[in-house]
Amino acid sequence: MIKLYTYFRSSAAFRVRVALNLKGLAYDPVFVHLPRGEHRKPEYAAVDPQALVPTLVDDGRALSQSLAIIEYLDETHPRPRLLPEDPAGRARVRSLSLLVACEIHPLNNLRTLQHLKRALGQNEEQIGTWYRHWIADGLAKLEADLSRSDSGSGAGRFCHGDAPTMADCCLVPQIFNAKRYDSDLVPYPKVMRIFDACMKLEAFDRAQPSKQPDAE
Repeated sequence: MIKLYTYFRSSAAFRVRVALNLKGLAYDPVFVHLPRGEHRKPEYAAVDPQALVPTLVDDGRALSQSLAIIEYLDETHPRPRLLPEDPAGRARVRSLSLLVACEIHPLNNLRTLQHLKRALGQNEEQIGTWYRHWIADGLAKLEADLSRSDSGSGAGRFCHGDAPTMADCCLVPQIFNAKRYDSDLVPYPKVMRIFDACMKLEAFDRAQPSKQPDAE
């Protein structure tokens, strides 16, 4: 049985939950409460020296970083594919995924927001302004990239083609976060059309934060 160390609000863990669901893989969740600092405890460091979630344990091997985990799942359980077979398609899906995972998410993750509050003395209004600024910056780039491909080989119902890919696994959690912080999503019709298409699928719906056993 695959074991997944997860937290219901973690965007990175959300991505992997979607990927596991899309592939029909059962897993045993282990809940790591991030706000309480459970990821920094020595017993978790023994599992994942990076002290982050998610961590996936498969056949005794512990894997960290959500995109690396999703690519591992795609290589060990190839159907359905979450990265296209052609090199150009794989590169595009990785590019869209990295735009979310490396350009948007790190500026707004829990560690960043806690540092703004605790070390820099920012209040909730200031933190919300920071959050929405970087959401708008990143989603504008994502909208432009997705719109550019409307007539190309990557056009379809989802980020790339007519089946979900790793890029969709990244897009959906980011929109959940944007909604949580009352970001204006009207300027991103392509992004939101894809989000709505994803949320009609059971694999995405079942992975959302409110449906996790550790949801508060």
